[in-house]
Amino acid sequence: MPLCTIKENVDIFYEEYGTGTRYLLCTQVGHALFSMEKELAKRGFHVYLLTNRGFGRSTHVFGEPEKNWYDMWADDVVAFADAMGIGTFTYCGASHGAGTGWHLVLRHPERVECFFAIVPGPHSLAEGSMSYRNMLELGLVEPKPMVMPTDDPRLIARREKQAAHEEAERREPDHDAIFNAPEIKAIEYGRPLAYLGSEEALLEALKTIEIPVLIIGGTEDFISRPDLMMRTAACLKNCKTVVYSGFGHGIDICEEMASEAERFYRNVKETGRFYDAVE
Repeated sequence: MPLCTIKENVDIFYEEYGTGTRYLLCTQVGHALFSMEKELAKRGFHVYLLTNRGFGRSTHVFGEPEKNWYDMWADDVVAFADAMGIGTFTYCGASHGAGTGWHLVLRHPERVECFFAIVPGPHSLAEGSMSYRNMLELGLVEPKPMVMPTDDPRLIARREKQAAHEEAERREPDHDAIFNAPEIKAIEYGRPLAYLGSEEALLEALKTIEIPVLIIGGTEDFISRPDLMMRTAACLKNCKTVVYSGFGHGIDICEEMASEAERFYRNVKETGRFYDAVE
């Protein structure tokens, strides 16, 4: 079981895919069987998928962290990179994982080459500071499907494999102790950048980000709504936004997303910008 000790009494569980020095790091509560990151590993990226501290097989957290959750996770990504001898890297995250990305590029901009922000928001602080996860736990919102219907037989088959994989995981003897422990249930990580206190301050912080950002979202996303992603893109100096029609918060066209990310990364390395070189 691969664990990386990033500080005393703190271990981060990770999965590794691919080889080489085009490093791509991602930290999430958990990782899907199929993902853009795993697809990018097939295309020459050296991918590390981290499990957030507090969740799964990473060190659990009892009580609130010294910092807010997202700052802690952002610092953990850098500490992991240091432990692995990685200098600069691309960061990729979806939803709450993208939330960590916003904190990461604000706290450690010198370490991040570019940011693949998938359904990233960030949430409007004018609409509250509670995470969607916690609102569901408290019954404050009705659950909605994350993945929208499709008529693509290959995509349907992929989703069936994903569902079977999740069911097999739930049947593992140690599943509840690892993934549903009381200390995990008690976590409320809130919304990214909530420490800024207001929507106006959040927008001003976004305007300071110079790292190239690729935003990927879906027209049917009710969490990271298109209007939120567009307001974010308008604040960023070096950003490309791709919004897929008919997709929601769970976008699972991994090959397509990886192709967008590949092109974006190439442009960043060749020109420092999100678009093709101008002749």
